[in-house]
Amino acid sequence: MTLARTTLASEGMLDFGAMRLEYRMIGPRPNAAPTIVMLHEGLGCVGLWGDFPDRLQAATGAGVFVYSRAGYGCSSPVQLPRPLTFMHEEARAVLPKVLDTIGFRRGLLVGHSDGASIAAIYAGSVQDHRVRGLTLIAPHFFTEDMGIAEIARAKEAYATTDLRQKLGRWHADVDNAFRGWNDVWLDPEFRKWDITESLAFIRVPVRQDAVFIVFTS
Repeated sequence: MTLARTTLASEGMLDFGAMRLEYRMIGPRPNAAPTIVMLHEGLGCVGLWGDFPDRLQAATGAGVFVYSRAGYGCSSPVQLPRPLTFMHEEARAVLPKVLDTIGFRRGLLVGHSDGASIAAIYAGSVQDHRVRGLTLIAPHFFTEDMGIAEIARAKEAYATTDLRQKLGRWHADVDNAFRGWNDVWLDPEFRKWDITESLAFIRVPVRQDAVFIVFTS
């Protein structure tokens, strides 16, 4: 499915067969200005960006496109368990379809956490001259003991605190969202996950920030 660039609604769903992805489009459409495509973190979605996309659009004048990957927000759920290669599949199979469908012509990828890793894999794997740069917020390039420990603590909090209830305000299938992220990261085989090879093939400017966006309500 390819949407006419001038008819991209301000919000809605992108349909790719059995997969449906919710999205928001702020500001000029891709045929009228550069577009910033935002890729959320492992438990993020369109809504959890808050007003950041709106402020980003106001500051830059660019169009800003945000979407929830499958398994998150109001997008369709995913089959569990996710493959350990899920970020590579998002980068190489899903993201290109999203960019083509919205009529992406030129712009930037802005990713947070898992989304930043997906953006890096895309830029290092796919020769796309439309992508002029990356902003990577707290990206993962390989697994670290500190990160795995935090993800294990999140699993405990999900089972014993109100974290599930809080996340349920943002995800239509909260268990699918949480397990689709947490189970992969805690799989012992995921310790081998490493995307540093992809970084050597990135040919666009990259800005990296070690800033964590934390939503507590």
